[in-house]
Amino acid sequence: MAKDVEVQENPEFSAKDYTDPPPTPFFDLEELTKWSFYRALIAEFIATLLFLYITVLTVIGYKSQTDPNLNTDQCGGVGILGIAWAFGGMIFILVYCTAGISGGHINPAVTFGLLLGRKVSLIRAVLYMVAQCLGAICGVGLVKGFQKSYYNRYGGGANMLADGYNKGVGLGAEIIGTFVLVYTVFSATDPKRNARDSHVPVLAPLPIGFAVFMVHLATIPITGTGINPARSFGAAVIYNKEKAWDDQWIFWVGPFIGAAIAAFYHQFILRAAAIKALGSFRSNA
Repeated sequence: MAKDVEVQENPEFSAKDYTDPPPTPFFDLEELTKWSFYRALIAEFIATLLFLYITVLTVIGYKSQTDPNLNTDQCGGVGILGIAWAFGGMIFILVYCTAGISGGHINPAVTFGLLLGRKVSLIRAVLYMVAQCLGAICGVGLVKGFQKSYYNRYGGGANMLADGYNKGVGLGAEIIGTFVLVYTVFSATDPKRNARDSHVPVLAPLPIGFAVFMVHLATIPITGTGINPARSFGAAVIYNKEKAWDDQWIFWVGPFIGAAIAAFYHQFILRAAAIKALGSFRSNA
């Protein structure tokens, strides 16, 4: 116990002794033999199911409360602000609950960005994405099962490009929105930040949830806000209308491009991974 206190009181210790964790192996077949890997898949499935269930219910509830055909109060319901809070709040809750089990991805774009950053293996990334998409389908399926008439009447919470915007604008909104999210994920979970700023009690799920909240405020009027291919895919599968499928590519291509840019920016510019690798190569030469 005394040694622990000495380490905390020495401000130079963490900076001097900090080293970046080694990159995760690209292929790691040994993961398939571990129960913790399958437990993480279950956690991603359940978390994405709960995420879609709560958020799609919120969207449909808002539309039903402001339906002009029902003579409802047009200023009633939670509004766009409430929808954004639902998405951001659920991400905060679910990342907090699952971070210690699966990493709390709940989003194929986040998983893809972490794969490019060598934080997860290819096998884990692919199976995470499968679990997330299946969880999203089941979550939206529950919404339709409980409120089928409202679900069909109010668009099923599916992401679609709003009238007045072209596909290029929608794609750009998804790229930038996902960049904000994945960049926040990298920054909030950066082990160097934890070592350097250990005196600052930052709860990683909080900035991640706020990033989701802020992006929704900006892009709900454009695309309904995807930034999560599983969220868009699950809603499209259950709603299964032509418009939802016509725009579906935007909600995969945009988030994956945004995640790739965020991974490159954080790893190779802010953390200077390329320069470190070159320096290590020269020192060993």
